Order: sequence, then C-alpha cells, then structure tokens
Amino acid sequence: MNRPENAWSEPLRIFDTRLHADPSRVVIRPFHLGWQAKNARDGRAMRLVLDVAALSEERARLEYARVLADFKERHWQTECIFAERFKEVAANLALDPADYSETKQRLIGSYFCHEYTFAAAALMNPSIVPSPDQSGLQDDCVRFIMSLRAVGEGHISSIAFREGIAECDGDFRLWPQAAFATSVELDEEELVDADCCVSVHRHADSSLSNTVIFPITEQQRGGLEDLRLVRFDHGGGDYEWVGTYTAYSGSSIRSELLRTRDFRRFDLEPILGKAGRNKGMALFPEKIDGRYTMVGRQDGKNLFLLRSDQLNVWDDDGILLMEPKFPWEFIQIGNCGSPILIDEGWLLFTHGVGAMRKYSLGCALLDRDDPSKVLARTTEPVLTAENADRSGYVPNVIYTCGALKVGERLLIPYGISDSTVGFATCEIDGLLGLME
Repeated sequence: MNRPENAWSEPLRIFDTRLHADPSRVVIRPFHLGWQAKNARDGRAMRLVLDVAALSEERARLEYARVLADFKERHWQTECIFAERFKEVAANLALDPADYSETKQRLIGSYFCHEYTFAAAALMNPSIVPSPDQSGLQDDCVRFIMSLRAVGEGHISSIAFREGIAECDGDFRLWPQAAFATSVELDEEELVDADCCVSVHRHADSSLSNTVIFPITEQQRGGLEDLRLVRFDHGGGDYEWVGTYTAYSGSSIRSELLRTRDFRRFDLEPILGKAGRNKGMALFPEKIDGRYTMVGRQDGKNLFLLRSDQLNVWDDDGILLMEPKFPWEFIQIGNCGSPILIDEGWLLFTHGVGAMRKYSLGCALLDRDDPSKVLARTTEPVLTAENADRSGYVPNVIYTCGALKVGERLLIPYGISDSTVGFATCEIDGLLGLME
C-alpha cells in the first residue's frame, strides 16, 4: 500500500513511491545480420549458420550448454525463444530444418538473439487507464494499466507496462514484476522494418507487467515515445483502448496510434494527414458532435483542438485552444494526456515551459459540449520540480501523459526529469479551486 507522505503544491499530495531505471531488467531481442544476403551462401547470416552446422554434435552440445548456463535463468522460456528464432532464420534463409539437430537449431537461434536493457537509462512519462478487467473489486476501486516510456541501450524508447489497483481514498498498489521481461511478437514476421500498420501480440502466458513493445517499423526505429493512453467509448458498452505516441525514425517524427481491446494484441498504426506530422496529440475518450476530437500542439507553442471523421486520418488544421498566458509557460504549452470527463466539463492537464526551460504541470477546464471553450485554467503550476526531483537526465522537468479518475479523486503518475516516475493524488474539487 502506498500512502502520500508529503506535499508540494496543494491540493496535490505526493507519494514517496518512485519507479527507477533498472539495467538488470533485460529482454531477448532478435539480432539481424542483414537479410539482404537471403539465399546467398556467402552472406554473413548464411556464413554464421554454416559455421555452427560444421561443429560436431559433441561440440555443439558443449557450446549450447555454455549459452544456457549464461542466459537460461535470466529469461522466460529461453530455449523456446531460441527454437522460434531458428524458425525465423530458416524461413529467411530457406533452410531445411531437417538438416539440423535440435541442439544445433537452438544454438543457431541463440546466435541470432541478443540481450537488450530496455530500461537501463530511464523510466518516464507514464499514462494510466482503467483495465479491461474490473471484476472482483471493492466499490470505488479501479484496476488500472499504466504505460511507461522505457529508455534503454542506444537511447531507444520502448513501451513498458505496470498494473495495479487504485482506491478512492487516494491509495494505490502496483502489482509485482518478475525478474525477467518478454517482448511482444510480430504477427507477420515479413513486416519487420516495414513502414505500415503492424500487429503484435504478447505471449499467452506472459503478464502485461512483464511485457515490452519495441520499435518495429522504419519510422519507429529511433523509438516509441510518450504514449498517451485513453479508454475510448464507442457507445453501447463497446470500449477500445487507444494511445497516441510519437514514432521517431532517428531523423523525423510522426504521430501514430496504438489500438487494443484486451492488451494482448496491439495494432500500431500511422496517423495519416498533415496533423500527424506533429507530436503530443491526445484523443478525447468519446466522440463529440459525432466526430473524433484531439488536443495537439500544431505549431510548437500553442494548443489546438482537432476534429476528424476517421480515427487514423487527421488533416484538420485545428482551432487555437490555448496560448501561453503565465510566466511558467511563456515558452510553450502542451497537453499532458487525454481530457478527463468530470461533472463540470473536460479536465485537461497541460505542461508549461518557462524560464531556464523548466517544465511545470498545469490544468484547464473545457466546456463539456464545446471543448473549444476554455472555462478556466490554473494561474500557477499545479506541480513543478523541486529539490532532488530537479536532477535527472533532463533536469527541471515534470511531465505526465495521463491521469486516472477514481471516484472524486485523481491518481497522477508523472515523469521526473526524464529519469524516474513519481505519483501524486488530489481531490478534483481542490484542483478546480486553483483555477480562474
């Protein structure tokens, strides 16, 4: 059980709980030696297969035993992963599995894998949504799923998850993680390094809290950044969990969608249209006037309201929603996740960037029926980096990608200086009291 022990800015109360980077958490990922050499016996990949195949069975068993001694206890179903990896290699290089013993197949598979420290550098910028499974809970409790931006080797960002339960009095519990993690698997292996919509799934026996989604397509190669999840209501009890994130190629950015109904299978889909060339888009949890609606920063400084008839196509230039108004946000403002529906309207968390590029958390209230109308906003930061939380990979940053409504309170996970994740809670009435 986590209980808040201190406070920065009322009405937010800050928990002592922190989630930190952890270089000991590793996952097995495919290691590619250039499939451009497909069916060419002098290619690097084929050369490696031939070198392993040339080993005597006794030497192959010895080498495989060494691999297992090094890695079997560090991963989940390690030998099955090696076997599956061999199947992928065989398909790409047109190998006949009958030509290789089981030991050599798995040894070859191990040569085409490597360990990756997916959260060695940072955990940051979380979002949080109700889980699809709310069974067996006490009244006013919410089982939640939290996404995290995990930054690992090569400063590549991936998507990790934590599950837990939030209570109406502000307390929350995180479910434990195993010592190992597993990567989602691509439904269609031939789409590796493609630049289109792809579907991935987690292993049926792997928990979500131990699952990582890595970049797959060419546009994603540099990282999947700042997922903003929302439970989208299609009406009639039909819910879909949709997230917007930034796909970074290493030289360009594009907004994309993550879509799932059960957090077992995920579609990763490019956002088409000129609005998709920007980052920081956040979807409203339901249609407004029959249209999908988003908040986004289309000019690098101000917030805009965007509308579309299609979830994956956003050509709207948008209308100006909010401009920087107060000193702590003079440089730029942006959204901090999807708007949250309350009795008074839409609650929108924002971030502002002020002097010395210090990031702070703010909040605004939008009209329920016409969210282009800003009814009120906080004149001072709701939350800002202080004391030890000012230090990190990028100092002086407080940032969140979403909050969770639990009864009349909010649970707010947030990134600290692009390094760590903290948690805060507040009463909605208290937050509204800060607005003018």
